[in-house]
Amino acid sequence: MKKLVIGILIVILYCFPFAHFAMYQDFTNRSMIGYLVMIAATFVLAFLVKYFCNYIPFFIGNILSFIISFYFNDKMVDTVEWYGDYFKPFYPTHLLVMVSLLNLIPQSIAMKVKKGKNNDMINSK
Repeated sequence: MKKLVIGILIVILYCFPFAHFAMYQDFTNRSMIGYLVMIAATFVLAFLVKYFCNYIPFFIGNILSFIISFYFNDKMVDTVEWYGDYFKPFYPTHLLVMVSLLNLIPQSIAMKVKKGKNNDMINSK
């Protein structure tokens, strides 16, 4: 029951549109901080999934984050500059897909981190 609650909480945290947030910060502030926040947050979430749960919240959370990011990206159609020259040579939708796929790399690294010797002793009690 405890793993189920933690898994649901992690999926809820994954529902934040990380890729859209990063692109929006880049677009409005001309800053790459949004991408760093996205990488750090999803790295921590992936590590928590590995530590507390199985892989199902990881897959569901990334899919939901992409869908919500895609929804908000589609809502930016009214902003002419968003679909203008800013994200060249990509369209914003293509960049969203690319950022979401590239974001899986640090998450996969976090999933490969092994539990330490001390953590195994704590979990066995």
